Amino acid sequence: MPYRILALDLDGTLTNDDKNITPNTFDALIRLQERGVRIVLASGRPVYGIMPLVEQLRLKTFGGFVLAFNGGKIIDCASQQIIAEQALPADQIPGITAAAKAGGHAILSYRNEEIITETPDNPYVLEEARINKMNVRRVENFMEALPDIVDKCLIVDDPARLEPTEQALATQTRGSLSVYRSAPFFLEVVPTGIDKAASLRRLLQQIGIEPAEMVAIGDGYNDLTMLELAGMGVAMANAQDSVKAAAQYVTRADNNHDGVAEAIAHLFTA
Repeated sequence: MPYRILALDLDGTLTNDDKNITPNTFDALIRLQERGVRIVLASGRPVYGIMPLVEQLRLKTFGGFVLAFNGGKIIDCASQQIIAEQALPADQIPGITAAAKAGGHAILSYRNEEIITETPDNPYVLEEARINKMNVRRVENFMEALPDIVDKCLIVDDPARLEPTEQALATQTRGSLSVYRSAPFFLEVVPTGIDKAASLRRLLQQIGIEPAEMVAIGDGYNDLTMLELAGMGVAMANAQDSVKAAAQYVTRADNNHDGVAEAIAHLFTA
């Protein structure tokens, strides 16, 4: 069965360590779309942080899709319509904020085109801003500054310091929130049931493509479910060991050396 759709993680997969798409990978993705294969950019990033890559890869022209907030928001690039969105329950946000402050961590979310936080100089907050090319706005009261619809909160700190908070939040919110690491220093808090596989399954049903017809490529823990869903799950050479173990194919090249282009050449035949 030929593959009809390619789901791509962004950081550590599609983009190199400078957060750019390398020329060879760019060319491979444009040629793939010209052959009719559709692309889904699946990331924990907010929508604003994904849209420059949407423009670069011409997903509006070719009919691609965005899964932002780890799948919490699905967007059809051609129509620019939101296919689905699931926000954090408002009554859970005080507990999330309290857990972050009790652990001495920074917490952030997103409002329009900005990151909002009470700790704008935190190095991990600044890293999130760098990844997404977003400005950081300092607010006096995090909860009061949040928009009406909050797709996710991100708790950031040194990896070891996050562990007790991760365990406590996961226990405290079991059944109502999903709590996971998208990077060792990023603790994501999103609505329960939100992961890349669940959102991809919903998207595939809507557009009439079977999971067996999908290739998914990733490197991190939050990519595991979509690699397991896909007809072909691909781990990058720089992927976490558990991700490599779950994959059917592991690239020889990493995200800095055209690993995605290698996977395309190996899996998508003319």
